[in-house]
Amino acid sequence: MDVALLQNSEKPRLAYPPVRYVWMNAESFSAGIEQASLDGVNVRLYGVAKTIADCFKFRNKIGLDVALKALREGLRQKRCSPDEILTFSRLNRVEKIIRPYLEALA
Repeated sequence: MDVALLQNSEKPRLAYPPVRYVWMNAESFSAGIEQASLDGVNVRLYGVAKTIADCFKFRNKIGLDVALKALREGLRQKRCSPDEILTFSRLNRVEKIIRPYLEALA
């Protein structure tokens, strides 16, 4: 999907389910994408470290408790490393926010 097209697009008009939309810059939008196969269909998903960094970026919308739980579970299950999380948190400009929590848990 072309990122330039997404930056100039309007949000979809859906009656259901209730959805919140966010806009990202091109670099943040395209970073951390992984390929997976679900029921024989190839899909593009964000990796665990990128998702955790996004949770902290949008902590005011989803809640700090959700972001902290994502961080704890990602580290506990060894789905990502602290370095990977810091890389994406720098990209999302939340490194100063996430670093103290990361140091306490790692």
